[in-house]
Amino acid sequence: MKKLKSVKKYSLLVLTFFMFLQCKKQESKELESRVDDLPYYNEASFTPKWIDKNSNKLKDFHKIPKFEFINQNGKIVSDKTFDNKIYVTDFFFTTCPGICPIMTKNMHMIQEAFQNDNSILMLSHSVTPTKDSVPQLKKYAIEKNIGANWHLVTGKKQEIYDLGRSSYFVENDLGEPKGIDDFLHTENFILIDKNKHIRGIYNGLNKNSVKQLIADIKTLQKS
Repeated sequence: MKKLKSVKKYSLLVLTFFMFLQCKKQESKELESRVDDLPYYNEASFTPKWIDKNSNKLKDFHKIPKFEFINQNGKIVSDKTFDNKIYVTDFFFTTCPGICPIMTKNMHMIQEAFQNDNSILMLSHSVTPTKDSVPQLKKYAIEKNIGANWHLVTGKKQEIYDLGRSSYFVENDLGEPKGIDDFLHTENFILIDKNKHIRGIYNGLNKNSVKQLIADIKTLQKS
């Protein structure tokens, strides 16, 4: 009887071990990119455009324009900061009680995945820039353990909103153009390549979507 119990216990341990290995294998698969190269995007519907990276079409294709803001350390952050860099951008505000804490937590996944890689940056724009002063952003950065490769920026509200809606296409206007008085709030993370082209949009509230984003960054690094 004791021998039978031991055999059952051993079998259960073996089964548990193989289930653990299977889960790890499945997790690794989730981190694989879906394609060998990523599409390009140039409008709010985020319809993928499959273009060869050496094509002349990219010369006139949509790019993120020039911008200039101030980060949590009081330093100027501009489009030049991201020259020859891959970066992920989003829009948030420090006093947000809802989706922003989840987005920040998930952005940490990207920070941790590329913590020793200075070619990968993160850029979070405050959508309440008059409230999110440099000291407020610094306080938030310390509280959330935000590293050197992650810029929290403030600046002119009009410029931030225009950039979010017209350049990153982070917010679906459902056919109704929005103005400066319409609050900009979105859970989207946008992936930008070294040439300022948009290469992906991801749900910043969904861990699996962020894992896919990390995998897609690795694909961009190879291209």
